[in-house]
Amino acid sequence: QVHIVESGGGLVQPGGSLRLSCAASGFTFSSYAMNWYRQAPGKEREVVASITLFVSTDYADSVKGRFTISRDNAKNTVYLQMNGLKPEDTAVYSCDARRARYDYWGQGAQVTVSS
Repeated sequence: QVHIVESGGGLVQPGGSLRLSCAASGFTFSSYAMNWYRQAPGKEREVVASITLFVSTDYADSVKGRFTISRDNAKNTVYLQMNGLKPEDTAVYSCDARRARYDYWGQGAQVTVSS
């Protein structure tokens, strides 16, 4: 059975940092591309960062230079290091594992950036 669980969200002041983790099980993690999405209230879901099985990364323009995605295949975990957080980064962040027609999602973690 597939499980994807995000953790590490919370409340942080502007300029602060958080590291999100996404722990996966039930599938061959190393064979999947992993993505972080976010959805703010009243807005559409958007992709924030992606990492392929070959560890190639891509970022939304809004987070380039501030966020870093990484993966640890030995731990079946993908991370999102978020620095220089801004109020507009406030959203529910969700992890997605994708390979061909397979697409698995976690429940999401709330990130709130506020003073």
